[in-house]
Amino acid sequence: MKIELHHINICSRDVPELERFYRDVFNFNGVEDDEHEQDTGQGYDGGVAFLSDGNTEFHLATTDLGVAHRTGHAVNPLERGHIAFRTDDIEAFKERLNELGVPFSDYGTWAMAGWYQVFFQDPSGTIIEVHQIGC
Repeated sequence: MKIELHHINICSRDVPELERFYRDVFNFNGVEDDEHEQDTGQGYDGGVAFLSDGNTEFHLATTDLGVAHRTGHAVNPLERGHIAFRTDDIEAFKERLNELGVPFSDYGTWAMAGWYQVFFQDPSGTIIEVHQIGC
């Protein structure tokens, strides 16, 4: 099973301001392709900007304190943001979490069209996403 850093998600009440900051300060470019199609019908319809430094993506999302409640999950990935990794085998990764006794929220395919996502916390409370595309 392959796992690699994919993106860092930063939440804000003002995504356009945050986007201007990262574009101006770091000279990040926008990411626009078929893979980055937001699915707004699954409990989250906040604005999102997709930027990249050429290697790692930065997903700037509107803070949503109620998304976990609306979607029936324990973990809220849009309260403070999260770190995201991509895998080529989400089922094997979920098995690893279960074997290690790490509780996770299985969001399935919900906010990003075609991305199967699970979210959990590290011991310090940092939210972590692991996803697989094409599921």
